[in-house]
Amino acid sequence: MAFFSQIADAFTLCSQPPAERPVRTTADPPMAPEDALKLLKDGNRRFVRGCPWGSATKDAARQQLVDEGQAPHTAIIGCADSRAPLETIFDAMPGDIFVLRNAGNTCTHAEGSMVGSLEFATGKLGSRLILVLGHTKCGAIYGATKTYLDAGGAGKKAGCALEGLLQDLGSVAQVAAEEMGAGASSDEVAAHAVKVNVFHTMNFLLKFSQSIREGVRSGQIEIQGGIYHLETGSVEFLGKSPAQKELLESAMPLPPSMVVPGDADRGVHGVRTGADERVPSDLALKMLKDGNERFAVGAVTASKTSGDMRKALVKHNQAPHSAILGCADSRVPVDTVFDAMPGELFVLRNAGNTCTHAEGSMVGSLEFCTGKLGTRLILVLRHTQCGAIAGATATYQSGASQAPGCALEGLLQGLASVAKETSEELGPNASQDQLVSHAVKVNVFNSMNFLLKFSEPLRELVRKGELDIQGGIYHLDTGRVQFLGRSPRQAELLASQLSLPPSMALGAIRTPQDGTLEPKLALKNLKDGNERFVVGAPIAKVHPNMREALATKGQAPHTAIVGCADSRVPLETVFDALPGDLFVLRNAGNTCTHAEGSILGSLEFCTGALKTQLIFVLGHTNCGAIKGATAAYLASKDAKRKKAAPSVVVTDTKDEGQGITRASKDK
Repeated sequence: MAFFSQIADAFTLCSQPPAERPVRTTADPPMAPEDALKLLKDGNRRFVRGCPWGSATKDAARQQLVDEGQAPHTAIIGCADSRAPLETIFDAMPGDIFVLRNAGNTCTHAEGSMVGSLEFATGKLGSRLILVLGHTKCGAIYGATKTYLDAGGAGKKAGCALEGLLQDLGSVAQVAAEEMGAGASSDEVAAHAVKVNVFHTMNFLLKFSQSIREGVRSGQIEIQGGIYHLETGSVEFLGKSPAQKELLESAMPLPPSMVVPGDADRGVHGVRTGADERVPSDLALKMLKDGNERFAVGAVTASKTSGDMRKALVKHNQAPHSAILGCADSRVPVDTVFDAMPGELFVLRNAGNTCTHAEGSMVGSLEFCTGKLGTRLILVLRHTQCGAIAGATATYQSGASQAPGCALEGLLQGLASVAKETSEELGPNASQDQLVSHAVKVNVFNSMNFLLKFSEPLRELVRKGELDIQGGIYHLDTGRVQFLGRSPRQAELLASQLSLPPSMALGAIRTPQDGTLEPKLALKNLKDGNERFVVGAPIAKVHPNMREALATKGQAPHTAIVGCADSRVPLETVFDALPGDLFVLRNAGNTCTHAEGSILGSLEFCTGALKTQLIFVLGHTNCGAIKGATAAYLASKDAKRKKAAPSVVVTDTKDEGQGITRASKDK
């Protein structure tokens, strides 16, 4: 049946050409995408079978196209290759298809021209089908693939426009090479790259044209792909892009190269100054994403500053739309990565982009930026292959815990908590590369959490919805930033009551003039001090005037502590306490068993005479006294059990008529 169907189809296509083919004009209604696609398929079949209807027109038809105007049913992006004449391939009439062609059927170096032309065809002319058509043995794609493979993936400066075209098609060759695998030949990669390039162009249209996206969303426009096979003359129709649904969420209104300096984003003076309105956090985030996309595709728009721009920045002050906490790595120039002009970004950088050893500087700077300058977005930006994170991970894995011999060692040890958390999350079988890669992400969230935990001004702005703190990872290999969103712990950390980073919270000596501290506040002091001790940021320092005050005015400890005498548990150190804070009682096992009079009397003195309102009893893990007591108790219990075991009587009746009895105790 299929054979007879094909014969009938061929007969229909070849034996019944119309006496005169009409031309499409604005007098015709728009054609549905599926109907336009059918016309293309039918026309290509006629071309392949060698029985085209032809495209000859008479004077009347040509005049009709002039008078009534064009209304093409399809817009096609094809290759300029002379072996692929589009009207001929689809046996089309003048007025049927709106044709765009360049070497490689790409938007890479003709993005504005291609996208703008398609917006014209679909908007003004009513075309409802866009077809991106590649072809086999494409010279541009094969050349780009060879250039990419010969260079080993490393780019070099283009010496002419053709080299630039081939280099910019390198991303297509890269995807094709990755998908084909290491064993594929150059020709196999190039052949696959033809298909990859078709979808690459389709995706570009969806990503960078608001009007085309809207038409696709509403069902008025379809974007299809195809490959013309030079060997057979047939077109292989590929359908829609697999990424279409995702790309319809794009908010990019223009191709990157068409976003010119002077847009509203740049400010009224061409750069952002205090004369411009504050930028909401969602818009600031969009500006970062758009700028990074321009940077990634090599279509930056940030221009050189003029004298007028510099004067405006001086006269009107700065008003950055975003504050970036980034790494000092020379491969991550933050302003460049986001294609930003002077005045747009407030940039803080150090090795490892961390608050570990620059907490006061970083937090204070961000409070200034968000409070005084009105910035509404903070982005904590890490990057792949971070040397500081790699060093911290190696330091942690080595188990080194000695005092740092230089500032760098201190920095790496300060990042050890990041490495520790990463190791625990990934488990013992993770490779070094996996640990470093994941640690970069952990470090992003650690820094975001630090800002929320230790800055009340930042927390208050976040609570009011006037500040957003987001995270991101810059990928060195692609140039793109992976935006991670907010910290999962944000809601929890907004309840923090800490107002200063640990190293900046200067302690004050307590004397009787300070009065009695309520138990709730005393307990908070203990918790806060222990947290500083745990994170390695103690603040307790004693000055001569403190000692003089304690000597002349007396003590007023906020807490009495009963602790163990174990040398590993120095209580004042554990709670990062100053002299005068804690009334400390210690013995082996932190017990009253053999020191009850002394302990109880001392506590009564502290709570009665010194007015302390909190008693805190502190044990500790691996306590020698408790271990010894436990061992002694278990040994005593075992001895008692054995002593209490019953006797067993055994009777032997070997001798006839006489009983001989043996008694023995079974121990």
